[in-house]
Amino acid sequence: MKIIKYQDKYKNAFIQLNLAWIERFYRVEESDINMLEHIDDHIQNGAMVYFAVQDEAVLAACMIEPHGNGVWEICKLAAAGQYTGTGAGSAVFEACLSHAIENGAKKIVLVTGSILKPALHIYQKYGFKEIPLNRSEWPYERAELVFEKIIK
Repeated sequence: MKIIKYQDKYKNAFIQLNLAWIERFYRVEESDINMLEHIDDHIQNGAMVYFAVQDEAVLAACMIEPHGNGVWEICKLAAAGQYTGTGAGSAVFEACLSHAIENGAKKIVLVTGSILKPALHIYQKYGFKEIPLNRSEWPYERAELVFEKIIK
């Protein structure tokens, strides 16, 4: 398995992984499709996507995006169902953390829904702590839980 920074040839895999993940837990909104189809705009504005790839198959993908003032958000973490438990998700998650830290992150946040509570131990493993949700800061419809990691 290789961890690869965003390449356009994996864009469709990124979109499909994330749409499948959203459909598994929620309803796909037009805003989801718009964001995924315009991932290049996010990349141009400082975001980065990492892929776990094996034999040209994308096992998992994760995105990290700057929000200003040293705050970065981990988002769009998705793994293909058949690769769950392979470590691919953790590998792209770690790559995103490293990218943000190398680019001056002071705080990394992760906004999620309560339906994903089983994954909370993973966030805690990487030093994330749950904090109160501030709706004005994180107005996403599915936002229910916020975790942060302060970088020292």
